[in-house]
Amino acid sequence: MINFTNHPNHHTYFTNKNIAMKFLLSVLLLVSLNFVCAQNNPVGIFDNHADIGHPKNAGSTVYDANTQEYTLTGSGYNIWFERDELHYTYKKIKGDFILTANFAFIGKGTDNHRKIGWMLRESLNDNAAQMGAVAHGDGLTVLQWRVVRGAFMRDPQDEIFPSKKHYQVLQLERKGKTMILRAAQANEPFQVIGTHDMPDMPDSVYAGLFICSHNPEIIEQAKVWNVRIDKPVIETYDPYKQGWIGSRLETMNISDGVRKVIYESKTGFEAPNWMPDGKKLLFNQAGSLYTIPVDGGTPQKLNTGDANKLNNDHGISFDKKKVAISHQRAGLPGNGSTVYVLPIEGGMPKLITEKTPSYFHGWTADNKEVLYVAKRDSVPVYNIYKSAVDNPKEVQLTFNTTGHVDGPESSPDGKYIYFNGSQTGTMHIYRMKPDGSGKEQLTFDEYNNWFPHISPDGKWIVFISFLPDTDPNDHPPYKRVMLRLMPVSGGAPKVIAYLYGGQGTLNVASWSPDSKQIAFVSDAEKAD
Repeated sequence: MINFTNHPNHHTYFTNKNIAMKFLLSVLLLVSLNFVCAQNNPVGIFDNHADIGHPKNAGSTVYDANTQEYTLTGSGYNIWFERDELHYTYKKIKGDFILTANFAFIGKGTDNHRKIGWMLRESLNDNAAQMGAVAHGDGLTVLQWRVVRGAFMRDPQDEIFPSKKHYQVLQLERKGKTMILRAAQANEPFQVIGTHDMPDMPDSVYAGLFICSHNPEIIEQAKVWNVRIDKPVIETYDPYKQGWIGSRLETMNISDGVRKVIYESKTGFEAPNWMPDGKKLLFNQAGSLYTIPVDGGTPQKLNTGDANKLNNDHGISFDKKKVAISHQRAGLPGNGSTVYVLPIEGGMPKLITEKTPSYFHGWTADNKEVLYVAKRDSVPVYNIYKSAVDNPKEVQLTFNTTGHVDGPESSPDGKYIYFNGSQTGTMHIYRMKPDGSGKEQLTFDEYNNWFPHISPDGKWIVFISFLPDTDPNDHPPYKRVMLRLMPVSGGAPKVIAYLYGGQGTLNVASWSPDSKQIAFVSDAEKAD
């Protein structure tokens, strides 16, 4: 041991030591501050955003809370070979998930291989194992990956060069160890672009949005909107027995497809109606009805008297004076579902259907009758009925003994009743005259189409489409579904929303009074 007290240079030693210690503490403090900043820089639904790989020009992410749109700015030489340079907006997620968003570059750009999309990373290191759903500036869309840390990037171009498509919606799903990229052009269904197994990817990964200019001297920009992170459930999950995982209440402008989340809850809720004043929405949750401002806020319970076991079948009369509901009476067939009517401002409900099960779906245009589906006597399937409100008397409109019909709703002019039926083996949209005659099929594709809702101006039908592998007689929750739009007389439907949902998403009429927007519910578990 050195005796510093007797050392001839002990003063200089201690001076240098103090300087070194101060420098070390400064460095540690700076690292600590940078670490804290890196850990506390949330943007929108993401935990953080940062440059990966030290690109020459710093990037950024800006979130507009009003439009719920992200603007990404970034540089970087590439996302390729054994290391990456990019700007990354991310959060940590465990298990399986589905990432969906609309993407668009801002401006003409410089390099055809500038990149935007979704990315999963094992770490924030520039050479991390990763999986990317990548859209290039020239329209090329591919799934690309680095299977282990430090390996060269790979993509399907190693085997076959994919055609260039200017896809606008990208969806990256993690299902176990398999990664699936789906993409869609505007108003079209998803196509599977690629799949790849990543057996060594950890259960907990970083997931998020990215941008890379493919040129270290250049900065590029992109906008990303309708950003959703969904956590799928197992196929056998039953929310009515095991509980709902959570829901989002969304509104959407049908002209541009821009969506806005206005309310979220870990307790499931369903089926929004747009209130007549255009300022509030009505939805059901935990057996009751609630209203909420269309811009979000605290839900307010609507008085429904002693009807406190409501399901997702409710709707407002054309004259804007009444609300019809389906309430479950104990000890009766079909969960005792019964149709009632009450004043729109709330009050004691009036019984309309004595027999059960009866599920409300629409009003006639003259406000005198309600439309509902019911099982009666020994017939094993549901049929469509109507009943007067003032002097209830049940009238049967369809007489099917096989298949399934559901969702009857009148057009505003009273000329047709629209509904869905599975008599062909696939669920399709139909319409018929008010007396049940003149049935006409309106959809003819491979999807199972449910719950047609007519816009107040009488021009459009919006409906929910389940994938072909769904039981045509079932409309389950927690599925990848589409909302589609078509003219009231039929025609080619166009996709206006891609979401995770199903039962409770669009069961009831959900148009805004001006026919410009719809409201719906998507299923969502908070992504950890």
